[in-house]
Amino acid sequence: MPKLKPATQALRRDHILDVAERCFAVAGFHRTTMHDICREARVSPGALYVHFDSKEALIEGLCGRDRAQLTERLEALSTARDFLTALRTLGTHYFVDEPAHKRLFVAEMAVESTRNPRVATIYRAVDAFCLQSFERLFENLIASGRIAPGLDAASVARVFHLVGEGLFWRRAVHPDFDFDEINDGLLTMIERLLNPQSPPEHPPASPPQIASKTKKVAL
Repeated sequence: MPKLKPATQALRRDHILDVAERCFAVAGFHRTTMHDICREARVSPGALYVHFDSKEALIEGLCGRDRAQLTERLEALSTARDFLTALRTLGTHYFVDEPAHKRLFVAEMAVESTRNPRVATIYRAVDAFCLQSFERLFENLIASGRIAPGLDAASVARVFHLVGEGLFWRRAVHPDFDFDEINDGLLTMIERLLNPQSPPEHPPASPPQIASKTKKVAL
């Protein structure tokens, strides 16, 4: 049997993860079997087990992929000229544009973490990663003078993270949730929390150098 090229293997791995995410969201972690995922992904058990040896390994793979994507988006956010506009775009991505099954998967993983030690370890690691990522973002923004919150970066990150987590759950359990209805109010609240700063268009000119004159003293 010919060996697949690395690019083909990567595409297959991503396809399996996409299918597993939908299966976990729709049927739940316990009801979903590895056979279900093989059938939905149209791959053989052997092809599946090359990449993932268990449902928990699939969750690790999904979380690892999500962490990489969040890192890229936060890097773009940290360098955006208009921070609040970029933040609005990020919120729209996660709370409007993403398919609803992604939020259902997060909710399912959270519930499963209360009874499955391995999933609990994965879930808590993801939670810590998100919190630390926001803290680093706010530390950099404070250091560069782009925001001036009344709280330290760690406290701002905890508030921000908690608000985001609440929105994730709201969308997961309320299919009619409309993010646009709260977007303006939420952004106003976040703006007051972060206190964005507008750097001057041009740096202040250096004061003119006054040439010193040596006074001659008659002897």
